[in-house]
Amino acid sequence: MKLTPSHRLYGLGAILLVALTICSRQLSSVGEPSFLIPLAVAGIAYLLAIREFFSTPKFPLRLIVVGLVLAALWHLPFLLMAPGSDDDIHRYVWDGHVQRLGYNPYIVVPSDPALGGLHTRDTRTLNNPDVPSPYPAGAQLFFRAITAIHESIFALKVAFVVCDLAIVLVLLDILRGSGREAHWVLAYAWNPLLAIDVAGSGHIDIVGVLLLLVSVAALVRRWRAAAALAFGLAVSVKLLPVVLLPLYWRRVRMRDAALAAVVVGLLYVPFFSHGRIPIGSLGTYVQRFRFNDPVFLTLERVVAPQLAVGLAVLVGFLTAIWMRSKTPAWSSDAFAWPMAASLLCAPVVYPWYLLWLLPFVRSASTVPIILWTVSIIPTFYVWHLRTLGRPWLVPGWIMLLEYGSVATAGAIIVFRRFARRAMTRCSTD
Repeated sequence: MKLTPSHRLYGLGAILLVALTICSRQLSSVGEPSFLIPLAVAGIAYLLAIREFFSTPKFPLRLIVVGLVLAALWHLPFLLMAPGSDDDIHRYVWDGHVQRLGYNPYIVVPSDPALGGLHTRDTRTLNNPDVPSPYPAGAQLFFRAITAIHESIFALKVAFVVCDLAIVLVLLDILRGSGREAHWVLAYAWNPLLAIDVAGSGHIDIVGVLLLLVSVAALVRRWRAAAALAFGLAVSVKLLPVVLLPLYWRRVRMRDAALAAVVVGLLYVPFFSHGRIPIGSLGTYVQRFRFNDPVFLTLERVVAPQLAVGLAVLVGFLTAIWMRSKTPAWSSDAFAWPMAASLLCAPVVYPWYLLWLLPFVRSASTVPIILWTVSIIPTFYVWHLRTLGRPWLVPGWIMLLEYGSVATAGAIIVFRRFARRAMTRCSTD
């Protein structure tokens, strides 16, 4: 009996379900072989599923529904498991907690002995307690809103999973409106990083991803005010999408851009201190925080860290300008590549940063990005090395595997394009 593409996808979905369920049981042991091996199996199954999406023009609706149900099933065990003792979500609870007590998260330092009485069971082990919060105002107000409903790590994780579900719905609407097949929603929903870093560890990035996707959906419909406002809110959650500004130039009116700027500015008003715009530990982040950053490490040898960060932003801007001139209007590639280029040059490249790219990877030119979302998985090994007393550094062999895979995929795509053009010229001659 010959397996059809649908049968193969059902099988790959089952592999993902088993592998990620096993992985979820090891969430407290991030980076250990018992965590990495099933996660790697899930990553390989995901890449094989992507190959099926490219090779088959259409799948039945039943398969898409089953695929989304499977994704929900493997999210559930991660949602029910407690994250690591010093994962970022503990800082989120702290930021929301101190705001509701009248403190400014951009000023208070969690390790301050005078604030010891403010800590709860969920905040005593937060990471980097010697610096104030680095998260923008939109993220801060989200922390405050969720902790006002229920102050717990679980409540935040539920909110993040709800955002994940909303992204699926918005993405289905975008696919339908653009004439793309609905099965591409599984290219987003089946990525293992969602289970690990949204339902598992819980990261604020998914809120920004949702806002950015809502902005794109509004932009396609020419709801310009809504597009500008949602984009501004996405930037107020994490700064990464600011590199997409060239894609909005002359696609939104100046009054819409002004409205978005005013709204984002108002988000910061509650945090003003002595008339200054609060940035918390953002400067410390640029100066001191490093992870998985081969390009930034090279730049930092010749320029100051602030200038190197500026160059990373500039690379994203230039990529957005180039993509706008070379790709069709509303192309998903135009949104994926500027953020990917900027991240490539960033001082910190954690796996959950790639969540920003997932809704926009559904073309052959984004295959290197798709591969990156899987090749970055071995960097979780650093969490295990830290428990052994090793430095917080990604081993060279892991970075070679991660970025070498991406570079190889990119080189193959470029070579095929040049070869195709050469053959076309020969045929014409």
